[in-house]
Amino acid sequence: MRNKRLLRSGSLLLISLLLAGCASVPDSVKGHSPTPQQDLARVLNAPQLYVGQESRFGGKVVKVTNQNGSTRLEIAAMRLDDFARPLLGSPSIGRIYADINGFVDPVDLNNQMVTVVGTIKGTEKGEIGQASYQFVTVAVTGYQRWRLTQQVVSPQPPMDPWIWYGPPRGRHRGGYWGPPPGMMFYNPGPAEVQTILTE
Repeated sequence: MRNKRLLRSGSLLLISLLLAGCASVPDSVKGHSPTPQQDLARVLNAPQLYVGQESRFGGKVVKVTNQNGSTRLEIAAMRLDDFARPLLGSPSIGRIYADINGFVDPVDLNNQMVTVVGTIKGTEKGEIGQASYQFVTVAVTGYQRWRLTQQVVSPQPPMDPWIWYGPPRGRHRGGYWGPPPGMMFYNPGPAEVQTILTE
């Protein structure tokens, strides 16, 4: 029985790892570097060191400005998860200007969650309200707009921790299968609704 439980635990772990391996950063914001710069605080502290380096930042678009031949996004940046999605509910870590070649309609991106990948150009003075601010500027090579979606998360499925109470293995008289004493193996909690970002 112990081997059976170990095999089941190993199988669940393997399935989890395979599923995690299937999901990845979308092609639109993969970029060319294996590890684009994502530490905005580090870039803000010494921007001259990072000029020309590929970066990946994301967050909420707070302003869209169309210029001749380009579109500038002002993004309140947030930390990203392993799939390059902004972490919902996390605080802003700073602001960036993300410059996209061509026209993008403000209706499509204003107040949306996005991730951008591109080359760091340096910093540029701007304002947030009436306060002056140094924005990191990025020449965007790709971007991903995320959709807010709700999903229902069910409680954990019942486990199978039952053990054999009775004579040793090989004897078939008497005994029964049952849970260890005092062990609660069903999750009585209700299903929850979570808000997530999807492509």
